[in-house]
Amino acid sequence: MPTVKFHQDLKVFQRSFEMAMQVYERSKSFPKEELYSLTDQIRRSSRSVSANISEAWGKRKYEKSFIAKLTDSEGEARETQTWLQFALACNYISEEEFNNLNNQYNQIIGMLVPV
Repeated sequence: MPTVKFHQDLKVFQRSFEMAMQVYERSKSFPKEELYSLTDQIRRSSRSVSANISEAWGKRKYEKSFIAKLTDSEGEARETQTWLQFALACNYISEEEFNNLNNQYNQIIGMLVPV
């Protein structure tokens, strides 16, 4: 297994970054009246997952700080799932889209929080 030198090499970073981009692309079609609420919130939380992983990597020498940042990342992933539920309830995304995105966030959470 190759040594990880940069946070961008982490699979969990790559997956969470890809998901943030998917959420961004999908949220472009949300109604204009949601721009400063649901659209803004879902974009922020989805981007924060990979951003917090980056910060965790920078603090990996300090166990408590490292764990705290990974915990923040998990929280942001779960927040994104909640915003996805709102998007589904408001009929901004289909049930199929919701299930796909939600399942991918469950996989990211599973990578962040080993059982």
